[in-house]
Amino acid sequence: MAAKRREVRETAFILSFEKLFRDESIDDIVRISQEYDDFKIDDEAVRLVKGVLDKQDELDKIISGFSNKRSIERIPKINLAIIRLAIYEAMYDDKVPINVAISEAVALAQKYAQEPDIAFINGVLGAFSRSKGASKDE
Repeated sequence: MAAKRREVRETAFILSFEKLFRDESIDDIVRISQEYDDFKIDDEAVRLVKGVLDKQDELDKIISGFSNKRSIERIPKINLAIIRLAIYEAMYDDKVPINVAISEAVALAQKYAQEPDIAFINGVLGAFSRSKGASKDE
């Protein structure tokens, strides 16, 4: 059975967050992570995280443009992983409207981040959305 999109997104987030702390390739991180029975990784999640990593420099430039109070180096890694994923999906996945990417990012933040981080993530992604005119399939 194929994983639900929310599960795919959460898996991609966890893998990209882990990659922020490890020097191994994403393929090695996936292989190691698959050894744990309670952590299901499907091809779609791997494709998504590889896409985020491939576009990381571009995503970080976008984030820097909308993070008025924090440089990219000062954004907590958990927030960075969530924001990168949301912007990647909004820009490169035709099936994910901007408002859905933001909503899903906020849901991830509510599950994994601190309370002030939720507002920060929502603020950065809201500014990004407004810059795009929220035109992508809203």
